[in-house]
Amino acid sequence: MKQIILTLACTGLLLTSCSSPEPLSTVDAVDLYRYTGVWYEIARLPISQEEGLNCVTAAYTLEEDGDIKVVNQGYGDDGWEKAEGVAVQPDTSKPGQLRVSFFRPFYGDYYIIELDDDYQYALVGAPSRKYLWILSRTEELDSDIIEELSASAKEKGFDTSKFIFTEHDCPDEEE
Repeated sequence: MKQIILTLACTGLLLTSCSSPEPLSTVDAVDLYRYTGVWYEIARLPISQEEGLNCVTAAYTLEEDGDIKVVNQGYGDDGWEKAEGVAVQPDTSKPGQLRVSFFRPFYGDYYIIELDDDYQYALVGAPSRKYLWILSRTEELDSDIIEELSASAKEKGFDTSKFIFTEHDCPDEEE
């Protein structure tokens, strides 16, 4: 009986490892200073923390210690919601691979998959292929660019058929 359970467990582990996605490549260079500022969410894969939110933005500020302050906000049924966290670059030889935390000490992967040369739009996701965002410096992004980023993401194993496109017609945030 123990041998059967062990065999089933090993088979399950083998099947799980066989279905693991390929490593997710990231951009080769990121100027964190240029990356800072406000990014508008154009599209995302479903994520419980953003369910029902529109007008979603992410604001990044480079701190003196090299960490990046992260402030995400969006508008939902209960008004404006805000989450503050921190991003770190654990390995400078892999500049497109960041780790983000809103609940320290727990961090999640934040991979910059594609980045416009002028830092006007980006494709960001996780190696699990569960999380993905198209970000822009403006509330709208040219449909051709969205199509290119979506095709690239699909090619990398993301299920872009589940994209949620973010509306940006919300009331001003109350100070």
